Amino acid sequence: MKTSTLLRATTAALLGAWSAYAFALDPLSYAKYDQVKTTALHMDLKADFTKKTLSGYAELTLNWLDKNATVLDLDTRELTISKIEAQDAKGAWRKADYTLGKFDQEKGQALQVKLPNRSTKVRIHYRTAPTATALQWLKPVQTMSGKHPFMFSQSQAINARSWVPIQDTPAVRFTYTARIEAPQGLRVVMSADNDMKATGQGGWKFTMPQPIPSYLLAIGIGELEARTLGGRTGVYAEPQRIKAAEYELADTEKMVAAAEKLYGPYRWGRYDMLVLPPSFPIGGMENPRLTFLTPTMIAGDRSLVDLIAHELAHSWSGNLVTNASWKHWWLNEGFTTYVTTRILEEIYGKEAALMNLQLEQEEALEMLKELTPAKQALVSRQPDTSAEYYPDTSLAYPKGAWFLHTLEQRAGRAAFDPFLRGWFDTHAFQSVTNDQFIAYLRKELLARNPKIMSDVELDEWIYGPGIPKSAQHAVSQRLAKLNATIDGWLKGSVSTAQLNAKDWNATEWMKFLNDIDNKTDAAKLEELDRAYGLAKTGNNEVAFRFYRAAVHAGYRAVRPNLEAFLMSVGRQKFVVPLYAALREKPEDRAWAEGIYKAARERYHPETQSSVDKAMAKQ
Repeated sequence: MKTSTLLRATTAALLGAWSAYAFALDPLSYAKYDQVKTTALHMDLKADFTKKTLSGYAELTLNWLDKNATVLDLDTRELTISKIEAQDAKGAWRKADYTLGKFDQEKGQALQVKLPNRSTKVRIHYRTAPTATALQWLKPVQTMSGKHPFMFSQSQAINARSWVPIQDTPAVRFTYTARIEAPQGLRVVMSADNDMKATGQGGWKFTMPQPIPSYLLAIGIGELEARTLGGRTGVYAEPQRIKAAEYELADTEKMVAAAEKLYGPYRWGRYDMLVLPPSFPIGGMENPRLTFLTPTMIAGDRSLVDLIAHELAHSWSGNLVTNASWKHWWLNEGFTTYVTTRILEEIYGKEAALMNLQLEQEEALEMLKELTPAKQALVSRQPDTSAEYYPDTSLAYPKGAWFLHTLEQRAGRAAFDPFLRGWFDTHAFQSVTNDQFIAYLRKELLARNPKIMSDVELDEWIYGPGIPKSAQHAVSQRLAKLNATIDGWLKGSVSTAQLNAKDWNATEWMKFLNDIDNKTDAAKLEELDRAYGLAKTGNNEVAFRFYRAAVHAGYRAVRPNLEAFLMSVGRQKFVVPLYAALREKPEDRAWAEGIYKAARERYHPETQSSVDKAMAKQ
């Protein structure tokens, strides 16, 4: 996942420690998977856009691990259960008794199914709530054609339980099949083997043969067209967006090949992508076989394809080798952020990768200014009872990657690349903890060359605050030249006309706008806007940074463009900081509240929750 505001909001109150090698159970799940584990799931569901519900049944195949256990504990959220059946030894389905626990705002409800005969198959008949936290139901007016509705899911971190009764923890992996009924004229796609030639007659049918954790369950239903990009890559998007998506994602097949060259075979069959409507709350979601993407990455010039590289990288770090609980989030996102840079270097060259890396590290250092030291570790050492301590999930991306880049620089790629590929190979389709990685690191790399990193420094990277002083900072020569230009422009010795910015790439613009934010006035931003049309740029990463700087500088002539942006884009990375900036000054606050009142219904439930909190701050 390319941005993690979503996860932070979900885990803030609950994220406790996970003991070594996952002997403790996930504190964010009611499941007792040390007693019984789900090994397979089948879903038979019907989508009702009028009622905004999915209804039908989920069939779980179980593996009983504890010979004394007779109760199946599942995670649910706002599910209406009509009946539960268990299959007996002769194959007949018989009613099973169950209870629903007290509703918890963070975790939902525990569903306890009594299975005295330890049945290996259970069917839960249910329907979802219109307010299911994982699902967004869009009206036709919120789509590009305006003709058909659209629905999509976002299960990470613990929202799969709002549309499937499941052991909703990354510690449990299972295969799945599905049959989904949807209104005529709409295509259903899932994080499974999507057939571009399927018609949906008799229901849309899917198989996911590789075991996945629940947070990678995904579904999308809408007016969609498909395009093939390569032998094993393709893209789905709304008809009006498919051509632009096809152009933007043209290098995907090359990226798969580059990643395989570094880290071994791609083990998921096809790599397809679904470009969603703009309300999708994050940049991308690495749902296996079908990455979900925000349309905000379509810039028209392929300048934001690092997002694709990131989600593809998850096919190794995250999907193949998965953090066993969300406390160990950096094993997913830190590794993926590192692998992203390596893929970019393979495709676009060292300087392009270095520019991306330098910007990433600079933004990490900015993050530290907003975080207490206790939240700057990659992993917490605090006990399970410590509810107030948990690492920041956003920092895990760049800090985790910085740690791995440090190991690579000191060990050399000849040693580090086989080490990292070995980690993926030996832990494929497993859920792992930080302790497991540290043990592997010590055995396979540090034991062979102890000078790479001392125990003291290793502890500093993993458990300490900030970025260790020993860290080497990435320096792009192209961005280094930009520093003098930025300094001169802020001081007035370099005029806007002298910037020569027409040849800047997106990374240069992002750095420029990051560095001038809160350091200039409305007049200079207006001059910049007139020269380069930044308020109307098609690059959403650049637009966001310009709007943020404009709000801070009081450049209110940008408001019509900013309003259009906030009304059409629901990506949390963009809208939450913009609303927060607009809350800082009384003269902006009332305007922002009016925009949000109109825009709120267009946002995903998770985005609504995050903006609600930002708008409530005084």
